[in-house]
Amino acid sequence: MAAKELLKMEGITKIYPNGFIANRDVSLSVNEGEIHALIGENGAGKTTLMKILFGLESRQEGKIYIDGEEVHIANALDAIAKGVGMVHQHFMQMPDLTVAENIVLGMEPGRGPLYDKKEAARITEEMVEKFNLNVEADKLIRDLSVGQKQKVELLKSLVRGAKVLILDEPTAVLTPQETRELFSQLKVLRDTGYGIIFISHKLDEVMELCDRVTVLRRGRVTGHGDIRDLNPKALSKMMVEREVDLVIEKEKAAPKDTVVHVQNLNYLDDFGKRIVNDLTFGIRAGEVVGIAGVEGNGQTEVSELISGLLRRTSGEITINGVETSGKTIAQIRELGLAHISEDRMKYGIAGSLSIRDNILATYLRSGRFNRGQLLNMKKLNAFVDDCVKDFEIACTDGNENIKFLSGGNIQKVIVAREFSGDANFIIANQPTRGIDIGTSDLIRRLLVKTTRENNSAVLLISSDLTEVMEVSDRLLVMKDGQIVAQFTDVKSVSDETLGEYMLGVKRMSEEEMGDLL
Repeated sequence: MAAKELLKMEGITKIYPNGFIANRDVSLSVNEGEIHALIGENGAGKTTLMKILFGLESRQEGKIYIDGEEVHIANALDAIAKGVGMVHQHFMQMPDLTVAENIVLGMEPGRGPLYDKKEAARITEEMVEKFNLNVEADKLIRDLSVGQKQKVELLKSLVRGAKVLILDEPTAVLTPQETRELFSQLKVLRDTGYGIIFISHKLDEVMELCDRVTVLRRGRVTGHGDIRDLNPKALSKMMVEREVDLVIEKEKAAPKDTVVHVQNLNYLDDFGKRIVNDLTFGIRAGEVVGIAGVEGNGQTEVSELISGLLRRTSGEITINGVETSGKTIAQIRELGLAHISEDRMKYGIAGSLSIRDNILATYLRSGRFNRGQLLNMKKLNAFVDDCVKDFEIACTDGNENIKFLSGGNIQKVIVAREFSGDANFIIANQPTRGIDIGTSDLIRRLLVKTTRENNSAVLLISSDLTEVMEVSDRLLVMKDGQIVAQFTDVKSVSDETLGEYMLGVKRMSEEEMGDLL
């Protein structure tokens, strides 16, 4: 007996006013009791297609059917009412409210203005037990781990009656253990009859979890089928028109002098909480040092303390032999620092400016493109054109406003700018998060290449364990603001072992870790 079709999107076309074709005649179906992967490089149209399904975007052409009935989805509330739920990559939660309060937000139980706290807890606990999503109803959201917050997002959709669930990059910030737990929960939902759309750039996860797949490239469907009939290389070719070698072959690192020295570094946040705790480590020319850790354990603060975005509470940071205390961000960059920030929209770009002006920003103080008091526009435009070409930035030209690019192409602009200067120390904080396989491959190879060919030092902070283990020559693990493990033979470390240190199950002694400098 054929599986019941829960969702069908037929001939969806979305063209923006500037002429950009986000989706062209895209069709997708999801059956009852199925996990359906939606994959494609950044700018391929995945997000737009899901925004149309969830009522966040309109379409010019096409039809949507739920349970065989054509529907017109006006907005997100309408989508939820029609049985479509979405777990966003960035959680939509109120941190100062409890789990139960977040789950019933907008549908609070009670009479009139009176909120029934016990009923909210009962509803939550009933859903927790039904779907085996273990999270405490009375816990504040701000006190939860990332994995627990994700469970809350799932529960929010389920309690509202969703039968089709959209999960956007759900494992991007999870440890291996949390990912396995999530997969178990998704399989339970699938076996209960739910239809799940799973958006991911991690092809190994798609192969492990999903039943069928639809591949988008440049707004069109370029492939679909049963997962059992496919493999990662075939999928990557559908995505980027070429096979991507998922393994980075690299020469053994030959580290030289220390470029960055961090000594007894401490940072207390505005609430007096110690986020970075007496941290000491060094990075040498010619090596990639990776930091792995569950989000919120101080690794982002370390990158922002070194780059000058945050002011340290105490400790020393030297770059190329110069102490950075009291220096501005611009002065620290002039010491030889390039920075790919975790938050590309907040710290990486100026959204109201063009691609050219965003690339130029790094070089204004140096006068690289000056002709006296004026800019040498011919030289600058030629440089920007080379960046667009060399880094395969999908745009009309360098004059295009950067905010109209996809996330992956914005990241390419940032990487092009940071790699094209004279820096010998690069901080890469989540450099490929939410980025397609082709762009990820490009960035990872550049990080290795700059250490081998330019003798640079690289600090890589990533929640993608495959990335941090493939690229790093030396790997540090952070927990509660401290380094709890160091691996110098990275390829010999299993995901399982790494996860145990990340979760605090294990911790190395100082003797086991060895010299961190």
